[in-house]
Amino acid sequence: MATIIEFDSAAPVREANALPANIEAEAAFLGACLIDNRVLEDLPVPLTPEHFYEPLHGRIFAKLLDVTGANLLANPVTLKPYFESDEAMKAVGGPGYLAQLTSSGVSLIGARDFARQIHDLALLRELVAVGRTLVERATDTSESLDPRAQIEEAEGALYRVAGGDAELGQARSFGAASKIALMNVQKALNSGGSLSGVTTGLASVNAKIGGLHKSDLLILAGRPGMGKTSLATNIAYAAADRWQRDKEAGIPDEKNMGAPAAFFSLEMSADQLATRILAEQSGISSESLRMGRISHADFDNLSEAAARLNQLPLYIDDTPALTIAGLRTRARRLKRRYGIGVIIVDYLQLLQGSSKSGDNRVQEISEISRGLKTLAKELDVPVLALSQLSRAVESRDDKRPQLSDLRESGSIEQDADMVLFVFREDYYLQAKEPKRPVEGDDIKVFDDHAKWAMEHERVAGISELIVAKQRHGATGKVRLHFEARTTKFSDLADDRYAAYEDD
Repeated sequence: MATIIEFDSAAPVREANALPANIEAEAAFLGACLIDNRVLEDLPVPLTPEHFYEPLHGRIFAKLLDVTGANLLANPVTLKPYFESDEAMKAVGGPGYLAQLTSSGVSLIGARDFARQIHDLALLRELVAVGRTLVERATDTSESLDPRAQIEEAEGALYRVAGGDAELGQARSFGAASKIALMNVQKALNSGGSLSGVTTGLASVNAKIGGLHKSDLLILAGRPGMGKTSLATNIAYAAADRWQRDKEAGIPDEKNMGAPAAFFSLEMSADQLATRILAEQSGISSESLRMGRISHADFDNLSEAAARLNQLPLYIDDTPALTIAGLRTRARRLKRRYGIGVIIVDYLQLLQGSSKSGDNRVQEISEISRGLKTLAKELDVPVLALSQLSRAVESRDDKRPQLSDLRESGSIEQDADMVLFVFREDYYLQAKEPKRPVEGDDIKVFDDHAKWAMEHERVAGISELIVAKQRHGATGKVRLHFEARTTKFSDLADDRYAAYEDD
């Protein structure tokens, strides 16, 4: 067995250059568990076998979990058969060591403290490992040196150390994963059967995709003028507002249908984005706000909307020319500081990759999309990234986007868990308006414009959200109402426009 290194409040005893550990605390804790299996049911921290410094102790704890998990009694007698051929156990006298662990009933008194110390010392060992790796890489002066990449990796490692039960990178049991899946199903059931993730603020969209799911990368794409940013700001506001309202209603966090939101705006400044959100929520057009053409009543509405926005957990970062590494660093900080539950990036093509990608734009976009997916999994939050589409859309008669229109790299489609397209037929139809008839014009001019007006009236204010890829369910379309004056999306009242699947 490894050398015993004791830690106590009076005088810690440590070997030179030894990793932080307290094997006696591990032994005492295991003894308490073998005496009374109920100790495992009331742990102050999430312990795993990887938290134990002595490998034999880790294996004993793992077997304890297996046996008690099968509703069987775990004690030195029932565990003995599993360790008769264990070489490390033989080195300490054989399976009789299990009985030695239970020799002092005093360990029951401090079981919770032992568990907490085992957990904390494991974190310290992880921190030492991160520090050593950082020092070794920082002293590397080879030509392949990339300081920014090293900083990104170090911060990611530190985040994992600080991230609770994920710090040691252990595999998650199927039972634990099933428990989380069941909680999501229960959440959807409690919401009326349509929402298992973070709300989008649109009932028809929630019904189609179930909300924004943790660890998912969602791509929201469209040609300029389709309303991508508007829809993204609508979703960000809805998520933050629902979080605030559920908190005020006393709903626990695990049942909250909203989430604090982080909006990375690489195209618009923070004040421009705030103006747009104020316009959406106050019902006053952005143009009127910019020009100051509002009444006193409008100003009162604006003040109410601003006061509400001021309370919401909605954070805007408008840093220009942000790299994917820089975005991940900032997102981690926001997660630690404010507990953000959804990230929005506007937009993907404005992010920069590492210097290694050089002039290869396809490789750079691939790096960015992989980085966003990694971020979603690392922080366990949905990441909604806006994306431009290629001009190939404009050359077709049917302007509805397709997956092949995603600009610059097929990796976007590959990395995404969901791909959404925004399409507004009235935008294209507006550009096709024929000559307005005047007195004296030929009857055909009147007929052509009347025909166009009828067609335009049919699609005016109607937007399609096309679900082109979805790992969690079927593809299809959702029709929404779009108020161009305030750039706000909302559900259509007409039942004919409910979400439907592709044939």
